[in-house]
Amino acid sequence: MPDDSPAPVPAAAVDETGVPGECGIVWSDDLCEYDFGPYHPMSPVRLTLTRELARASGILDRPGVRTIAPYVASDEQLGTVHDEDYLAAVRRASEPLDGGDAEHLIRFGIGGEDVPPFPGMHTASSRIVGGSLAAVDAIRAGTVRRAVNIAGGMHHARPASASGFCVYNDAAVAIRHALAQGEERVMYIDTDVHHGDGVELALWDEPRAITLSVHETGERLFPGTGFVQDTGGAGAQGSAINVPLPPRTTADGWVRALRAVVPALVRAVKPTLLVTQHGADTHRVDPLADFSVSLETHREVMVMLRDLADEVCDGRWLALGGGGYAVIDVVPRSWAQLLAVATGEAIDPQTPLPKAYREAEARARAEHGLSPEPAIRTYGDGRPLAARSWENGFDPEDDLDRAVQAARRVAFPEWGLDPFLD
Repeated sequence: MPDDSPAPVPAAAVDETGVPGECGIVWSDDLCEYDFGPYHPMSPVRLTLTRELARASGILDRPGVRTIAPYVASDEQLGTVHDEDYLAAVRRASEPLDGGDAEHLIRFGIGGEDVPPFPGMHTASSRIVGGSLAAVDAIRAGTVRRAVNIAGGMHHARPASASGFCVYNDAAVAIRHALAQGEERVMYIDTDVHHGDGVELALWDEPRAITLSVHETGERLFPGTGFVQDTGGAGAQGSAINVPLPPRTTADGWVRALRAVVPALVRAVKPTLLVTQHGADTHRVDPLADFSVSLETHREVMVMLRDLADEVCDGRWLALGGGGYAVIDVVPRSWAQLLAVATGEAIDPQTPLPKAYREAEARARAEHGLSPEPAIRTYGDGRPLAARSWENGFDPEDDLDRAVQAARRVAFPEWGLDPFLD
């Protein structure tokens, strides 16, 4: 049977006085060992540059900020979501391979350009899960109110296979763990451009876990799932909520959609813990999708989710990273802003990037053979938010509004809300 006993909260989450911290940041340089190689879109440079920008901006020195050390999750913990045969396959992929291994591993989604095997894959993937588990334990222990694991958010990993650059599903394992430790209800909100299919699947029959994914429609984008009619298993109807949006959704449209569904549902669900995923691949320059979201709108949504956690579940909030493949131009600025929002005040998008960070970014560009980008000098994109309020009604001639209202008509009644008035 899986061991559901809580892992110890790392000592790094508490200072010498034992005073609880306001926000825990999961970090170890070892998290960068999750590395598919120099030509893979998910480069760990996005983590190191985020850390450097947060450090250079003073975010890590704010009062109440604690470091939470990730640990390598056990097979028992991983087994609350993942199949035993799959764990064995990932372990095999972590070692030197012979000619007969490729055909065996591809059955588990390991191989090819998506999830190529690499030495130490099991340990590196398990450490990301351990980071999210340690964050949950720190929140539950009262050591911190909020926590962020920018290396987490591996939302495509499925119980028996890797998918979409994701090996183990840290979000699903952390939510399972939180419920096993006594959380009454956990709500997971996924803002990545891709549907949070692995988390939804792992929690499909769990009525205490509500998953809400706002993403580009699966009719046009990987993983081809996440439609409004997908609402949860037979014993958990209404626990899965999907808001598929049309291609080329704008920054203002994206915020309009999130405001139209998320606050009302969070208040209706009343979770005791909020878990959110902040994939930066909604951004307009991301190479793997075609939304046109800005860093200003990322900031707006981060603040909204933090404030909802404060309002509904006493600030108990775990924020995760996720996708994002403009690994130098976008992800560090987006996720450093997430760290800023979680640890205190959001940073004004017009704030210049620190000189120390610009130097680190220039070195990273040179190492990756990329040209300098002189336009990137501030935290934001210089694109102020101008989203219309949903309270003023929806436009039936607008593709985005029709998609949002279709999702509201399916999800809202399940939670006692009126899709036309609430």
